[in-house]
Amino acid sequence: MTVLSRFEKKVIIVTGGGSGIGQAVVRRLVAEGGIVTAVDVNEDGLKAGAKQAENIAVAGGRYSFMVGSVSSEESVKKIVQDVVDQEGRLDALINVAGILRSKKTTETSLEEFMEPINVNLIGTFLFCREALPHLTKTKGNIVNTASTSAQYGHPYMAGYAASKGGVEAMTKALAREYMKEGVRVNAVAPGGINTPLKEGQNDRMGGLDVSLFSHLVRPDYVCGEPDDVASVFAMLASADGSFMTGEIVKVDGGVHN
Repeated sequence: MTVLSRFEKKVIIVTGGGSGIGQAVVRRLVAEGGIVTAVDVNEDGLKAGAKQAENIAVAGGRYSFMVGSVSSEESVKKIVQDVVDQEGRLDALINVAGILRSKKTTETSLEEFMEPINVNLIGTFLFCREALPHLTKTKGNIVNTASTSAQYGHPYMAGYAASKGGVEAMTKALAREYMKEGVRVNAVAPGGINTPLKEGQNDRMGGLDVSLFSHLVRPDYVCGEPDDVASVFAMLASADGSFMTGEIVKVDGGVHN
């Protein structure tokens, strides 16, 4: 990891910070001096993140966590307000929390279809809505998590793809809505990344490996790692991304080019 200090004295909320990409983003921001609050329903993962943060915090970097569901309006309101009350400001919101459901569409119940909608899309909306009044004061920014599934044909994930398509559309709408107020809103669209979200995916799809489509394009393709994506989140959330808003940045190893 390149040692930088782009987030000194910056207060940041990261949802989904208990595992995978979210946990990698937290590590990156704390290592660069950020004052980071990680949010997740996975308390064990959040506690593990605390141990990681102790070893990498520099330049005033600090880690704390709050257990809560991103799809609970009451929980989201409390988390955002508690962070602002404790730290006095909010400089960035990074929405990573998400779930994946892989299943043949004709076998998918409405409840199963709505699960990723409620977490991935509604959860992102709720945190954006609650954070924006504070971000307008600091001229801060938001980085959401989209997915290549929203842009390309990934089978067996209609609900997931729909939720991520909604995140992309909302990201662009918010970027336009808050441009004059100095708030940037972007999103990262990862491809195949080795995270707990991906584990067991092939089994859920009856043995069909989505990465098969990647290998058809690029025979040497392997899934990326969370740190490969965390660096892009950090760039967008920092001053290095100051002239970017409304962008969906694809991070997929070139598979969908």
